[in-house]
Amino acid sequence: MSATQTKDADERILQASPLRKLLGRPELGSVVGAIAVFLFFAFFADSFLHAASLSTVLYAASTIGIMAVPVALLMIGGEFDLSAGVMVTSSALVSSMFSYQMTANVWVGVAVSLLVTLAIGAFNGYMLTRTKLPSFIITLGTFLMLTGLNLGFTKLIDGTVSTKTIADMEGFPSARDVFASTLTLGGVGFKVTILWWLALVAVASWILLRTRAGNWIFAVGGNKDAARAVGVPVTRTKIGLYMGVALGAWISGQHLLFSYDVVQSGEGVGNELIYIIAAVIGGCLITGGYGSAVGSAVGALIFGMTSKGIVFAEWNPDWFKFFLGAMLLLATLLNAWVRKRAEATK
Repeated sequence: MSATQTKDADERILQASPLRKLLGRPELGSVVGAIAVFLFFAFFADSFLHAASLSTVLYAASTIGIMAVPVALLMIGGEFDLSAGVMVTSSALVSSMFSYQMTANVWVGVAVSLLVTLAIGAFNGYMLTRTKLPSFIITLGTFLMLTGLNLGFTKLIDGTVSTKTIADMEGFPSARDVFASTLTLGGVGFKVTILWWLALVAVASWILLRTRAGNWIFAVGGNKDAARAVGVPVTRTKIGLYMGVALGAWISGQHLLFSYDVVQSGEGVGNELIYIIAAVIGGCLITGGYGSAVGSAVGALIFGMTSKGIVFAEWNPDWFKFFLGAMLLLATLLNAWVRKRAEATK
């Protein structure tokens, strides 16, 4: 076989058709689902298309999306983090209690909280890679420990299940501007969390698609033993992914604290499932090695539209979980169908 024939037979350099490229995108199914949900509530909820309503939808989506993006990267890397929801509350509690007890500028508490939260993420990654136990077991243990620590420390230090207000402390106004302010555009208020969310999606997409670390993430999620055999730093990659989830938890935790001044120690339980579901709806495979940051953002947007669309339609919010479960099944089935179509076009 000539060199030219060999080159022509190499599928890595074959030009894919636009249709194949489109069908190969992980977020395709979630985009179709998002359009369907948008049209559904635009038809059944009169106020859904109002600018103020769409701002509310984006805010609800951003509070989920800030965590869904790093959780999606972790799932692409083949792992879960069941402590993600409680870690948000832990991060907020550390900021609040450290600032109040040390009578320090709240930015000192924010910095200490960042270090503590990243340490929790590194602990999850280190324990996973050292013990070889499933991430389900490791992070379930962290979830239970953080739940107990949140309640125990809060009652031990503050005497109740919530922290003291830090609204009158030095640095609070500037911290609130960064983590919980509202930007007005065209007379409509947009929460700053939307900017945090979009920035995380952009950075995560750049890492996945344009850097060597992105190749490592897909490789360890697809087959970590094969990845290690070709020189991929599996341990470092997985610890980095857990620290990415911790960074998202820190941002969400500071938003929680500076939105309400105080933090309830029992918050966050159960939210980790919402982040995982948003990533799955966005096209991430539970088995790892496949997905995108954009898809997780679309999954979070579907959450935001559904949770607020039910309110705008004046339906009983008790049905939210039903819609959530139905969307999860439909999105999973649609993603599976899209992948089969993509494979059939090869």
